[in-house]
Amino acid sequence: MLVLRAAAPSPFARKVRIAAAVLELDDRIEISAADTGDPDDLLRKQNPLGKVPALILESGEVLYDSAVIVEYLDALAGGGQIIPADPATRFRSLTQQALADGIMDAAVLLRYESLWREPDERSEKWIVYQGDKISRALAAFEAAPPEELSDIGTIALACALGYLDLRFEGAWRADHPRLVAWLDLFSDATPSFEATRFRG
Repeated sequence: MLVLRAAAPSPFARKVRIAAAVLELDDRIEISAADTGDPDDLLRKQNPLGKVPALILESGEVLYDSAVIVEYLDALAGGGQIIPADPATRFRSLTQQALADGIMDAAVLLRYESLWREPDERSEKWIVYQGDKISRALAAFEAAPPEELSDIGTIALACALGYLDLRFEGAWRADHPRLVAWLDLFSDATPSFEATRFRG
């Protein structure tokens, strides 16, 4: 049995869980809750960065981060399933994943800024810097919403938008109607998107 160290609110862990479900591998993965803030959690030994997700293989080897894990899962499922084999399609999908992961990275950093710093210690310059990354990435996706609904680029995008809904009250929706419509299509086509939604 594979073991996925994950935190329920993490959009990166959600990406792996959705990928596993799309690949029909979720019954081969045990989800093990991890606390990234707890120095006694074994996560810091499993992944020296102390970050989720981390996938523990049956051999004991540990894979991280989410992009590596989903590539492993795709290979385990036979390859070319959520990461296309055709080079043109493959690199478009991987680039979309990188852009969506960038949204998640910036959004998580914004979350940490408000969670870990007192109001008078927060950097407005840093907040604007991260927010601008998100704005530019959303504008790029809004201009050309993905046509696919089940590759790694679109799974990552759905998780990024889901995280913005979770942590920033869906403020992105007002200015991105095409992405809103796209996310509705993705959600309808991908039951695991709703099943992995964090409610806390």
